[in-house]
Amino acid sequence: MTARPRLVVVGDPAGRRVAFFQDALRTAGLPEARVVSWPEVLHGRARFAEGETVRLDSPGEDPEADRLLREVDDPARVEGTGRWYERFVAATADLARSVTEAGAVLVDDPTELAALFDKRLSHGLLHAAGVAVPESPTSGPSAPAVRGWEDVKCLTAESGLRRFFVKLAHGSSASGVLAVETNAAGRVQATTSVERGPDGPLFNSLRVRRYTSEHEVAAIVDALAPDGLHVERWLPKAAQGGRAADLRVVVIDGRATHAVLRTSRSPMTNLHLGGTRGDLDAARAAIAGAGARWSDALDVCERAAAVFPGTRCVGVDLLPATGWRRFAVGEVNAFGDLLPGLTGLPGSGAEGLDTYAAQVAAQFPDSRTPHTTTRITRTTGTSTA
Repeated sequence: MTARPRLVVVGDPAGRRVAFFQDALRTAGLPEARVVSWPEVLHGRARFAEGETVRLDSPGEDPEADRLLREVDDPARVEGTGRWYERFVAATADLARSVTEAGAVLVDDPTELAALFDKRLSHGLLHAAGVAVPESPTSGPSAPAVRGWEDVKCLTAESGLRRFFVKLAHGSSASGVLAVETNAAGRVQATTSVERGPDGPLFNSLRVRRYTSEHEVAAIVDALAPDGLHVERWLPKAAQGGRAADLRVVVIDGRATHAVLRTSRSPMTNLHLGGTRGDLDAARAAIAGAGARWSDALDVCERAAAVFPGTRCVGVDLLPATGWRRFAVGEVNAFGDLLPGLTGLPGSGAEGLDTYAAQVAAQFPDSRTPHTTTRITRTTGTSTA
């Protein structure tokens, strides 16, 4: 008789991610995981036991973890991502040592998490692997640091970039992202969810706004720069119903299993900023109508995930170019699986399973799953979905 797994999930005990994972375990006939909170890890109180399998999930929904990592009292504040990154990377490295010393097994590679949470490093790794990414003057470990708006102007002028994104190197969920447009006459404007407080602090807003003077844009970039910045070309994206479109594709154990089309009237398609789920079938038809193949789009995502082989599940942001014929990878997200209600793609092996159930099925292929008996297996070629 096969021994029952002893699972641990490090995450927010009250958060949606942990709840979805526990639901997936119960549905598969597996015991619930023991939950360790990120504050326990950050305070050095987390303990593990021989034979346990440890899964890391995002600390993003835990306000206490956010306070400990960024040292800000208001979770809406933008600043502090540089400090967040340093402490998160150190904490995951310490956690990995504790897990190993206890005789337990950590599911994902903490060194890859460090790269995934630095847009400059991950962009450089993707580019070196031949994965199509937007052109960037800040890509890779040897790229110049961006100390403020004047550096951004110099780097983009040297690269010939008139439309570009400025992103926090360690940001997520479009926090601190500016979509900047310039012209030969020196006009500068930026679209962003960043709101400047009356005394200078920056806040994340659910309303996307536009700053139309270089002075305003420069002030925001200068305030963000101490946390580290990444700059990349703003690629014109395909559209659906007059709205810019991109895709979040979940890749589990090397296989593209889930996809959602996101559309928006702003450059940021994040659902919490007014983006909406688009028609994936219509997007697939547009790709075919342009003479490309849906399997080619999924193959780009699988090749991006293969750059991080020690991370079992990633969310790839795929950017379809105008005309739906070509694709580039915007980002690879370590915790990109929070897509409630989304079930697997046809032919993926995850049909009928949400992203958490699919991960459980991949890790424990002999578990009981009522929706499918198909195993999710690693693929090195083009997906058949």
